[in-house]
Amino acid sequence: MTQLIDAAHVPPRVLAQAARLLREGAIIAFPTDSCYALGCCLGDKAALDRLRALRELDERHHLTLMCRDLSDIAKYARVDNRQYRLLKAVTPGSYVFILEGTKELPRRVMHPKRKTIGLRVPDHPLTLALLSALEEPLLTTTLLLPGDDAPLSWGWEIQERLEGRLDLVLEGGFCGLDPTTVIDLTDAVPMLVRAGKGALAPFGF
Repeated sequence: MTQLIDAAHVPPRVLAQAARLLREGAIIAFPTDSCYALGCCLGDKAALDRLRALRELDERHHLTLMCRDLSDIAKYARVDNRQYRLLKAVTPGSYVFILEGTKELPRRVMHPKRKTIGLRVPDHPLTLALLSALEEPLLTTTLLLPGDDAPLSWGWEIQERLEGRLDLVLEGGFCGLDPTTVIDLTDAVPMLVRAGKGALAPFGF
């Protein structure tokens, strides 16, 4: 059974419960500053397999590691001074940055050939509170189901569509349909992968 919790006024005990479920192998849906996302713990292979199955993603699709701040990003990705300045200028925000992963990341969560992953610092109070309760980054992907043209946008709708396949839905109300802007920072010049909610002007696009 998929549990639905109204996240408008989430007490610390509920966030602690969500963090405990994640550590026990749960997959959850939660609102972000762009749209709803699916998330699981970074080191849980079984949860990762379930996450990929829900979205019908293969190993070449970049997953996103959602972090509390830039110090987390520096732990899991190789970031030079140029990249760090860009990240600092636009985070937190509705961006995903493709970066080369470090040895702190399991190989199974990175692109098999490029050894890259998406990194993100969200600008949403609930998401940041959840990350603080978990005390580690979340492995995430946009809640866009196979065959759909847009992400799911309401907690009750997510519960109905994914009943029994998710463990928890944090209902945060409508948070938009625009996904994050995705920027590849692995080369000297930033490359736009996907235009989304994050502004393009800081990157000269």
